[in-house]
Formats: sequence, structure tokens, C-alpha cells
Amino acid sequence: MVAIINVDECIGCGTCVDECPSEAISMNDENIAVVDAEECVDCGACVDVCPTEAITME
Repeated sequence: MVAIINVDECIGCGTCVDECPSEAISMNDENIAVVDAEECVDCGACVDVCPTEAITME
């Protein structure tokens, strides 16, 4: 499994970036979260902190 960002729901707050223990999430030029699937460790920390529920594990 890997974290998937719903770009229509992401508000660019960066909370997921701060909480990700494997540093797998960054913000793109449009201030939308992007997940590096190779670095994601399937912990779900980002899902728990996203204020708009824009992240799911798939």
C-alpha cells in the first residue's frame, strides 16, 4: 500500500510533510502534496493528520 493524494482536496497545508517519518511526501510547485511511492512505508501517519481527508492508503 501507498499514500495517495486527492489533488482536488489537498489545500497545501504541509502537515503531512511534517508528519511523514520516511520523508516520502513533498510539496510540488503548485503547493500540492506529492508522495514518493518508493519511500512511503505505509504507516498512515499522513492520513491521520490531513485536515481535509485528502490522503488515502491504496
